[in-house]
Amino acid sequence: MYPFVLLKSEKDRKDEFLINHEKIHLRQQVELLILPFYLIYLVNYLYNLITFMEHEKAYRNIIFKQEAYDHERNKSYLQNRKIFSFLNYI
Repeated sequence: MYPFVLLKSEKDRKDEFLINHEKIHLRQQVELLILPFYLIYLVNYLYNLITFMEHEKAYRNIIFKQEAYDHERNKSYLQNRKIFSFLNYI
């Protein structure tokens, strides 16, 4: 939740891929001026839930999640990322 990264446990602070994943989400939120990010996130999740009829698939196929999962291991992704890159996942 912008501007914070909420983690489940203390050990998650050391997980560089998780932190990078969450930083990608922060960038997405800023690009969409925060509130629209959450609205699109919810609508995309509900659409996916109807399509896949399964929470895990619906969640993993949210356009914002797809971008973050695809690039969480790339430490330089945010330096090279083009604005609105999540649109490539529609």
